[in-house]
Amino acid sequence: MRIAIVTDAWSPQVNGVVRTLQSVRTELERMGHEVLVISPERFYSVPCPTYPEIRLAFARTGTVGAMLAKFAPNAIHLATEGPVCLAARRWCLARGFPFTTAYHTQFPDYVSARTGIDPGWIWRYITWFHRPAQAVLASTASIAKTLADHGVQRIRHWGRGVDLAMFRPDVPPDPEISALPGPVQLYVGRIAVEKNIEAFLNTSHPGTKVVVGDGPARATLQARYPEVKFLGAKFGAALAAAYTAADVFVFPSKTDTFGLVMIEALACGVPVAAYPVTGPIDVLTAETGAMDEDLTRAIATALTRDRAACAAYGQGFTWEASARQFLEALAPVGVGEQAESERAAA
Repeated sequence: MRIAIVTDAWSPQVNGVVRTLQSVRTELERMGHEVLVISPERFYSVPCPTYPEIRLAFARTGTVGAMLAKFAPNAIHLATEGPVCLAARRWCLARGFPFTTAYHTQFPDYVSARTGIDPGWIWRYITWFHRPAQAVLASTASIAKTLADHGVQRIRHWGRGVDLAMFRPDVPPDPEISALPGPVQLYVGRIAVEKNIEAFLNTSHPGTKVVVGDGPARATLQARYPEVKFLGAKFGAALAAAYTAADVFVFPSKTDTFGLVMIEALACGVPVAAYPVTGPIDVLTAETGAMDEDLTRAIATALTRDRAACAAYGQGFTWEASARQFLEALAPVGVGEQAESERAAA
């Protein structure tokens, strides 16, 4: 099967959307499918205002359409709501080609946190963008309900996974982190205003707070909280070692749709403390973490959880299962539609 994935989020960006798409593509190709990714790197782009790590591509409908037509896909998935996917959306609608979309990011909340714009205005665009999709993929029941409450229909579940070869409880812990006064409380992710990291840094539980990651708010927070260990971004084995060195993983975000870092931490045997919001309420169980409006109390409770139970639960999230859910939701392009695509590419 030839599958076209169009996205405005791709490397060198480092975020959950990119990691999800890359991991699912790897699984799809392992299953024998051919995958084309159309991303901003193929076009001239400029930094997104207030979020320069994200590039806004100048993608013309004809150019994106020519790429799709040449590939002649059996299915088309539009992963994001940005300009590259807008171009693909226009091309598909003009030709009656079916496509699926996904809601990866609480974009209205992100924009509101950075600009103060009423999220209701952004939701009008989100609803409009997803309306013609044959299926809208959502990672959790909470996100599905949020979409439905805003009028989005044809919602399908698409879960997330963990690289279980990388994130395991037997990974030797990072010696630098292990040497810190405990309990070690770890945050991993982008250091940006919408991640609500300051709420974690203001908690009062004894021990050491460690932040792994980078982002636009790092310099400000590092200067404001000199007692916190900011270790920069870590990947692969180094990230797994950071997880296993921690006593508790703290997830302060209130705007994430899922939170891949939570299940990575769990797969490494680390309990999670979080607010009772979308993402944590869909992922965590009473045995694997704690959720509380008082984050300090959530940390204290999570520290009592059994690490073996956390690891066993976290190891149940696989990218293979995620890829199969993605495949089942796709809307196949008909034979006549493929012929039209091939004629357009000729």
